[in-house]
Amino acid sequence: MTMSTNPMDLSGKIALVTGAGRGIGLAIAETLARAGADIAVAEFHTDTGQAAVAHIEALGRRAAFFETDVRTSASVEAMTAAVVAHFGHIDILVNNAGIVKNIAAEESSDDDWLNTINVNLNGVFWCCRAVGQHMLARGSGVIVNIASMSGIIVNKPQPQAAYNVSKAGVIMMTKSLAAEWSGRGIRVNAVSPGYIGTELTKVGLSKAEWSSVWLENTPQGRIGEPADVANAVWYLASDAASFATGSNLVIDGGYTAW
Repeated sequence: MTMSTNPMDLSGKIALVTGAGRGIGLAIAETLARAGADIAVAEFHTDTGQAAVAHIEALGRRAAFFETDVRTSASVEAMTAAVVAHFGHIDILVNNAGIVKNIAAEESSDDDWLNTINVNLNGVFWCCRAVGQHMLARGSGVIVNIASMSGIIVNKPQPQAAYNVSKAGVIMMTKSLAAEWSGRGIRVNAVSPGYIGTELTKVGLSKAEWSSVWLENTPQGRIGEPADVANAVWYLASDAASFATGSNLVIDGGYTAW
């Protein structure tokens, strides 16, 4: 078989993307599919998950939907086993599922805090652990975690302590797992988006007192597109990034430069 000379060619690869039903997750799934990968869509919402599968299949790639609640390790473990049974193996894991709730810290309930931490931080670990065990047994694999610039700065003017903490945890988790697993054939990196035009930022963009601050503090003067993040994930998931592990690639239009 003739091997591609393009290090970003993902032909023959199986990519598992959580939260792939919409927004950044869907853009990542589409981008990896266009690069040649077949896609396992791990999604909490059946309607968007199945729609994502149809979208990927229309691009000429194989795709399958796996209903998943990343908040519970049992659901993640069952999903991982189902993906392996369906596709045979997993080459790439992209942990994208995430939520945010803009609420003052002193007004946050236990559920507000725990739900954010369970989806954004614990869920990433459950997926890394379950898929990581499979990758370690194979001796190869790539994991890309979607963190956020909120993991290295505090956003303004909106309050979101739980989100910020969860994303800081993802960045440190990425470094820790890279240190543990890089010698065993697995690369682990993170992508930290700035303000991207998705459902998560829709509310903020509708508030002039928020969006004006966001744009004024972004040197490029614009909100990013899901494709901006997806292309960064593609790079890290590919052989073009073969010497990158434990890194956090910030895609924020320069926001954290000021």
